[in-house]
Amino acid sequence: QVKLVESGGGLVQAGGSLRLSCTASGRTFGSYAMGWFRQAPGKEREFVATISWSGRTSYYADSVQGRFGISRASAKNTVYLQMNSLKPEDTAVYHCAAGEESAFFTSGWARSSSNYHYWGQGTQVTVSS
Repeated sequence: QVKLVESGGGLVQAGGSLRLSCTASGRTFGSYAMGWFRQAPGKEREFVATISWSGRTSYYADSVQGRFGISRASAKNTVYLQMNSLKPEDTAVYHCAAGEESAFFTSGWARSSSNYHYWGQGTQVTVSS
């Protein structure tokens, strides 16, 4: 079993920045891609960003491209999401997710929540206008 714990959420003004962290613990096998999804009130959960096990490949939702950056610690069990130029529409609960990486780590694979077997409880991000 893999446990994911997020931290770093909070309240920030539009244009500000936040850095989210997610640490995985427990038994891990194979190579896990780690990513972030978010869910705003009354909306479906949506993909934000994912990084491969190696850290060399990442994918972003169009809505955050150029503003958010995902990175992975060298120990592989911690992933970060640097969020800059935040907008009110970024307000949501952000969930960390981990999934055993497919041999074909494509954008389509990364964006599908069904490929992620482990999920964190989430951290609230609120952006005021």
